[in-house]
Amino acid sequence: MPFYFRCVVAFVVLLIPAAAQDRTADVRTAFARAQHLRHGINASEWFAQSAEDYSTARTDRYTNDDDIALMAQLGFDSVRLSIDAVPLEQSPWNKEGFNADFMGRLDHAVDAMLAKGMAVQIDIHPESLYKTEVRTTSAGVDRFVMLWRKLAAHYATRDPEKVFFEIMNEPEVSDPYRWAGIQARAAAAIRDVAPRNTIIATGPNYSGIADLLTQQPLPDGNVIYTFHFYEPHEFTHQGAEWVTPVMPTGVTCCSTAQEAEMTAPLDVAKAWSTATRYPVFVGEFGAYSKADEASRVTFNRTMRDAIESRGMTWAYWEFAAGFGVYDPATRTFRQGLLDALLR
Repeated sequence: MPFYFRCVVAFVVLLIPAAAQDRTADVRTAFARAQHLRHGINASEWFAQSAEDYSTARTDRYTNDDDIALMAQLGFDSVRLSIDAVPLEQSPWNKEGFNADFMGRLDHAVDAMLAKGMAVQIDIHPESLYKTEVRTTSAGVDRFVMLWRKLAAHYATRDPEKVFFEIMNEPEVSDPYRWAGIQARAAAAIRDVAPRNTIIATGPNYSGIADLLTQQPLPDGNVIYTFHFYEPHEFTHQGAEWVTPVMPTGVTCCSTAQEAEMTAPLDVAKAWSTATRYPVFVGEFGAYSKADEASRVTFNRTMRDAIESRGMTWAYWEFAAGFGVYDPATRTFRQGLLDALLR
């Protein structure tokens, strides 16, 4: 275990007396509900990450009711639904202060997933400008907290056993203390209006394991903590156009050294979970399509086994984009990837 992780784990253990208030019943609820997230899938580039095109024509074409039915039929038990904050807030507004058209389509997707028996993570997944305002301004934080107060009240009317509220995807706030304060405010706003739902919290920056370790648990027992995991990075992100410089392709997986790189950090996350007495959830893992298919299959199987053997739950990144198990152009599945995840 790297020295950095050993130091942070020791620090976390020292934090336990301050965090270990009697929240036994709520923590028990969080652990029980984490079982609804055992085999999840990320629904990305649909209501978020779509280059500002959130038209009905695009969202209805990108993922539809048939696709949702297929997710459930294949065996995915939950969907992490990425939602961009900006189109949600744009006029014309409904009486709750949301864009009426966007919210209507979002409700349709959520309700279709719930109708198929899947749990849904309402994941606020903003673009960089929105995150910058949250990171640097009080007004940005106030706007974000108010968004959550309204959104949680809206979805508190659904089954709290199956609707989870994930505070923010990869917040990109480098100061862990600032992020802890922002997250605490958002969680309090959620809890005020949705007392029964489970909150999903994360660390600062890009929600890595090291980021999670900087956080003292919230004063709320009904919380699951998430992290994202893409090691070995030179394999999972080879050829990714958004990485500078672009990493060379041709890297395979999984050697003994690579397996160690994949599994040792998971032991650190498990130790944090044990020390804090909260469940942890791998909200993203996957390998980009520039890697060869056989290695991606091996990677998925290795990661799934490593996560599940440590008693953690997961959501694969992603359904229908660059890391996806599904090709929307041909409307076919990459069966090897699916088998590694679900068989």
